[in-house]
Amino acid sequence: MSGLLRALTAAVALVVVLTGCSSGDADPGAETPAAAPSSESTAAEEPAPDPGSRPRVGECHALTFRQAVTVAGRTAPVPCRRPHTAETFFVGRLDLDTKAGHTRRPDSRAAQAQARRACTTRLPRHLGRDPRDLRLSMAQAVWFTPSPARAEAGADWFRCDVVVVAAPRTLLRLPRRTKGWSEAPGTAMCATAAPGSKGFRRVTCQSPHSWVAVATVDIPGTRLPKEAVIADRMEAPCRDAARTRAGDPLDLTWSQESPTADQWSAGRRYGICWAPA
Repeated sequence: MSGLLRALTAAVALVVVLTGCSSGDADPGAETPAAAPSSESTAAEEPAPDPGSRPRVGECHALTFRQAVTVAGRTAPVPCRRPHTAETFFVGRLDLDTKAGHTRRPDSRAAQAQARRACTTRLPRHLGRDPRDLRLSMAQAVWFTPSPARAEAGADWFRCDVVVVAAPRTLLRLPRRTKGWSEAPGTAMCATAAPGSKGFRRVTCQSPHSWVAVATVDIPGTRLPKEAVIADRMEAPCRDAARTRAGDPLDLTWSQESPTADQWSAGRRYGICWAPA
């Protein structure tokens, strides 16, 4: 979603900022007979519900950006030796039962929040990165859940994939394996112009860029503070981060990026400090 695909959107993500893939699932109940058969023939002619196959850790996928921000469905894996843009690093079980004894949909807010938490907290461990450092990377976790029809047939999985947003609406080609990809060369977060300007676009630092993300600042609370409050909190840390990069400590330039309301709702509770590249 993100997260930044979710926080980069804020996507995570990536839905709810960079989160999911387009559904290739067929609805097992999409076709119905024109006339209702007898009870005897119903049992013989109606196919049994099909929950589909369960994803597996280590599968690779050739996702488009559009597929990476759609939450429901199951894309077919491709051999990891072939070009691909996503790798599955965790598969979990959705809790679809409510305390009231009902069954929630896999695309419900609660189910998606469960998948988001699991995927975003496990990504740093998978890549071998510090969670705070990973905030300055274009590597993101996206998640997928079964289609509602598959869930009704018994599918209860969620799938976590790692992707890298190379540029707007473009995913980076990944190496054959991303486990322990601690250095992740070329995935650092840069921008084509100053944050807030018309030409601002996030890109990996291996692409042409003029600004680089240098630090993040936590923003406490459960509600998004006013812009002035966030700016005041970020000023000193961003100034200090810019000073460490500046050739002349008396000639400092930096920019502060606060989370938007959508990014805050998607879980991004920090601002980003930027400095000229």
